[in-house]
Amino acid sequence: MVKHKKKNEWLEWGKAIFIAILLAFFLRTFVFATSIVEGESMIPTLEDGERVIFNKFIYLVDEPERGDVVIIKRPIKNYVKRVIGLPGETVKFQDHQLYINGEKYEETFISEEALNHTGNFGPIEVPEDSYFVMGDNRAISKDSRNGLGFINADDIVGRSELVIYPFDEWTMIK
Repeated sequence: MVKHKKKNEWLEWGKAIFIAILLAFFLRTFVFATSIVEGESMIPTLEDGERVIFNKFIYLVDEPERGDVVIIKRPIKNYVKRVIGLPGETVKFQDHQLYINGEKYEETFISEEALNHTGNFGPIEVPEDSYFVMGDNRAISKDSRNGLGFINADDIVGRSELVIYPFDEWTMIK
C-alpha cells in the first residue's frame, strides 16, 4: 500500500513538471521572450545592456501602433526601435518637428536634444504592410532613415513591454 502511494506521488510530480515545462516552452515560443539592448540608439528610453521582455503575441491579434517600441528581426542581429510611420502614411521631419500626413506630431517620448539632432528628411511615403521606425537617440540611431529602410510587418517580432535587468531599473516601457 505504501509503495503504491509513493509511486502515485512520483507520477503526479512527473506530470506536474512535464506540464510546467510544456507551458514554459509555449509561453517562451509564442507569447513572451527576452532581448538584450545593444548600443545607445534608444537612450533615454532604453540603455545599452538592459534586458527587456517583449510580447510576441500582441501583433498576432493587433497591428503595431505609433510609439510602440518594437523588436525587429534581421539576419545578423535584432534591433529595438520606435514605430513612427504607419503603412500608407507620409513622414517628414523639418526644423526640429515631426510631421505625419502634413500634421505636426508631438514626440513626448524623446528629449529636446534628440529633436535638435534629427536632421531634416522627407516627405517619405511608407509603403503598405511596412513601417517607418527611428531610435529615440536620433543622432546615432541606425533606423528607417539611414540603413534599416522600411520595416515589413513580418519582420516585427514583438512589442517591448518591460525592462527586467538591471533589477533596480524595472520599469514598463512607454
